[in-house]
Amino acid sequence: MKRNTSIPYLVWASLVVIVLMALQSFVENGNYRYIGKSYVESEDFQQEMENFYTSFSTAILNPVDLEAAKKNIVVTSSEIEEHRTYYGTLSEQVGNIEEQYAERIADAEAAKKENLKKTLVEERDAKIADIRKNFESDAHVEAKIRADKERQLEQEWQDQIRSAKEQLYFPVAYELTDIQSGETFKAGDISVVAGYKKTFNQKEGYLRATPYPINDFDYDSYPSESVYEWGDSVFSHTEETVATTQSNSTDTALESGQPQAVKKFEGTVIVPKSAMKEGLLGRNVDQYNRRLLGIYMLGGLGLLALLALASVVRFKKEWVTQSSFASRYDRLKLDLKVALLILSAMIVWGFTFTILHRYTWFFFQYSIENGLFLLLSFVALVFLLWATVFQLVLLVERLKNVETLEQEIRDSYSVKFLKALQGMFLNRKMGVQTFILLIGFFLAGIGFVCMFIDPIFIVLYTPCVLFLGLPALYIFVRRAAYLNRILVATEAMAKGQLNEDIKVAGKSPLAEHAKNLNNLREGVRISMSEQAKSERLKTELITNVSHDLRTPLTSIITYTDLLKNEELSSEERSKYVDILDKKSQRLKTLIEDLFEVSKMASGNLELHKQRVDLTQLLQQALAEHEEEITKSGLDFRVNSSDSPLIAYVDGQRWWRVLDNLIVNAVKYTLPGTRVYITLRKVGDTAEFVVKNITKYELGDNTDELFERFKRADTSRHTDGSGLGLAIAQSIVDMHNGNMKIEVDGDLFKVTVVVAAI
Repeated sequence: MKRNTSIPYLVWASLVVIVLMALQSFVENGNYRYIGKSYVESEDFQQEMENFYTSFSTAILNPVDLEAAKKNIVVTSSEIEEHRTYYGTLSEQVGNIEEQYAERIADAEAAKKENLKKTLVEERDAKIADIRKNFESDAHVEAKIRADKERQLEQEWQDQIRSAKEQLYFPVAYELTDIQSGETFKAGDISVVAGYKKTFNQKEGYLRATPYPINDFDYDSYPSESVYEWGDSVFSHTEETVATTQSNSTDTALESGQPQAVKKFEGTVIVPKSAMKEGLLGRNVDQYNRRLLGIYMLGGLGLLALLALASVVRFKKEWVTQSSFASRYDRLKLDLKVALLILSAMIVWGFTFTILHRYTWFFFQYSIENGLFLLLSFVALVFLLWATVFQLVLLVERLKNVETLEQEIRDSYSVKFLKALQGMFLNRKMGVQTFILLIGFFLAGIGFVCMFIDPIFIVLYTPCVLFLGLPALYIFVRRAAYLNRILVATEAMAKGQLNEDIKVAGKSPLAEHAKNLNNLREGVRISMSEQAKSERLKTELITNVSHDLRTPLTSIITYTDLLKNEELSSEERSKYVDILDKKSQRLKTLIEDLFEVSKMASGNLELHKQRVDLTQLLQQALAEHEEEITKSGLDFRVNSSDSPLIAYVDGQRWWRVLDNLIVNAVKYTLPGTRVYITLRKVGDTAEFVVKNITKYELGDNTDELFERFKRADTSRHTDGSGLGLAIAQSIVDMHNGNMKIEVDGDLFKVTVVVAAI
């Protein structure tokens, strides 16, 4: 009886998950990040301070001299030329402006708005004049470029200062002195109790204030006009255009001369301890301390769980092997079990390194949603670990039983697939063609997808479709249609419609299959004909058995009733008893023959083979029936050698073969004719032949003579059982011999061949 082992197993899995959580927490948050460190020693705080020093240097200690940077702006000749011809040649630009204003001026004139017309004309003329001046004076263009660069430089610098000041959110106190100029920068009170303190001097190292790299700025030196018309298009000066053209420029936009010097400062920077309890910094400290507490608590739980696993809740494989799920799991195929094991192990691994670390963060990011998520994750991981270990234990147990493992491997989906794949190539031509078609359709699918990824694939995909895909599809459709026709014809055959052949088209494997089905159809038709014949013979057998058994039995009943008459004379009574004796013997012979034939047919008759002289056995059989032969008036001509002809047979059964054939000749040979009997050795066999002229017409179907109760005397007036040839045939077959009947008109010939020594 299976015990309920689920609860201790789940407890064990839960403890293992807790150990994994603690281990993962230690690996991720080891002494290099959290353990044994305060917040000001943490990487996060140190990074915050590095960001502060960078922004502090840029915005306060060593700001850029913007006016000096403006004076160092350089405009190159290539920039002037590019600015001048940015929208085309002089004639193109003038024509564009005139075309742009022509319609608007005409509309104002038509509306009789003289002031508007005047304003538009002045604007047009001013723009044209400015364009002409661009082509006349380099200084004019240079001034415009310089003004644009100064404006861009000032805007860029303001953005950088704004960004740097946004980083100065720390409540920092400092007192720092430039070691070269002696200039001192102060803020706050550095004498208060510090939560963080950093001293800069020659021994500890100076604070290096690096200015913002002005020469790293990128400048736009192109025309600042907002809109120019060119033909039917309107060109706008957009950021995309600037970025594209600027990337192609090889000239330096700004040469700032000597870079601004790096300044060195000595002094003290502190973060007051009181400031670390409030505001954003206070929240960061609080979150850090909570996470550190979570790490310690999780580590403690992990140690307790590890102790429990080593002592109280030690793993027992019976939890798995005696589980009610084990028998159900064993029903799965081996490869499916291996796939499930790998999948569950991968999920456990992924959970371990992606989910578990979030448990320590819960201490400073706690919420109902987070708590519910982590609880569900914990439960899911417990069950996944439970399933993984469950499968692993059963797999190890299975590996111990080599015979069962081999049987499961043979029954697996993978082995069945390989066998099916091997079976696919039993007909190599069919298998190769099918494989090529599958590969072709697979590549066609890849090509179709690639065509959407990059239109260039259309150039390759189109000819492949036209010259490879479509012909392959045509072949596939033809084969599928031919297969469907074969299936329809096969279904008709299954319904008994055996008149029409399946059309054999070509030399493909399907054509060979159609040919084989036609052969099968012919075989089925012949079989059905033979079955009809068998049914007919069975009916005749029943009729003959009934007749042959009823005839003596009727005589026995009749003469038994006559014997009951007390007035019978002794002569009549003796006569009736003699008739009863003959009929009883007749009935006994019929029953014994029928019983013997039945035993032969069922294979229950045992042979006792030994060395037998067939010549002597034939002489004994003929001597046994010498009186009957003499009375029949037949002339028996026997041709056999005087030397022994030895065969390894059952003497009693083989004598029965000779006896039945001789009796058959005596009964059914035309009176006054000859019977020829020959016994000779032919190669390694002994051949026994009986030839005679039949008393009755046999017809052409000699095979039916071997049927039970089948007699040449169809009126059944002779005293035979109809089992003679059937018994002889069975005995010969049991000796692995051969018995053959030939009829030529009234000439009847039976040949028996058996191995000789």
